[in-house]
Amino acid sequence: MSSPSASKIRVRQICETDISAVADLLAYGFQSRPRQFWLKVLRCLRERPAPTGLPRYGYLLESDGIVGIVLQIFSTLRTGETSCIRCNMSSWYVKPDFRIYASLLDAKARSHTNVTYLNITPAPNTLPILEVQGYSQYNKGIFVAVPALQFRSCDVDVRVARAEAHLPAHADQFDHDLLLEHSNYGCISLWCGTADRAYPLVFRPRLVKGVITCAQLVYCRDVDDLVRFAGPVGRFLAMRGRFPVLIDSNGPIPGLIGRYLDAKMPKYFMGPDRPRLGDLAYTEAALFGF
Repeated sequence: MSSPSASKIRVRQICETDISAVADLLAYGFQSRPRQFWLKVLRCLRERPAPTGLPRYGYLLESDGIVGIVLQIFSTLRTGETSCIRCNMSSWYVKPDFRIYASLLDAKARSHTNVTYLNITPAPNTLPILEVQGYSQYNKGIFVAVPALQFRSCDVDVRVARAEAHLPAHADQFDHDLLLEHSNYGCISLWCGTADRAYPLVFRPRLVKGVITCAQLVYCRDVDDLVRFAGPVGRFLAMRGRFPVLIDSNGPIPGLIGRYLDAKMPKYFMGPDRPRLGDLAYTEAALFGF
């Protein structure tokens, strides 16, 4: 079969009128997930704000209809006293006859030079391609912790409470908004409150291999915060059926009971701001449980 003519190929942003056709193509390309799942994903992207001037959904490849898609999740995050823009390159599919033009879609999707791009769920066969594209690995493994087993007392009294029900003194407004938004996405958003500070933690409920209920850390200011409050936080999660906690890591985490699994769930980035471990806020892991 001959390749489609390049003159018929166009890359543009996904818009509202494309939603039905985009869901159809994603369901065709990712047959393990039904069309209704993708409509839910697209509805979530519709309802959340995108940074000014950036796509709400991502880009598509068009040739007498939609033949390729890349979903993108843009967000504004705080790094210290400054802010940065991050984009999670999410679900990507191009019909086989048009894959010769996939690089056009990729180039357009990654054309914003002030944005840091993440790929947190790369397929193994795409890893060489990511390196050619300029991505760097920032996380290679996962630490499976069982914080409920840590009975050593914290160095301070701490109260663990859901973000929706409790706003501790000294809570940061950015963190407060982030916790409430992620709670709406289905995450478990917590405050660890001490006498002089409030520490935010967000976990995504997960089911591993269809039977093991656990939680994945998707946001904290520093992984050391989870280490410090491991016992109280772990028992809070355990009471809700979430004993193991998955934490992005490049090695064993001192102070936590658990096991490090190397070369599991690698994550890549390219752009001006290297992601820190313990921050998957506003990514497909947090929003959709990918």
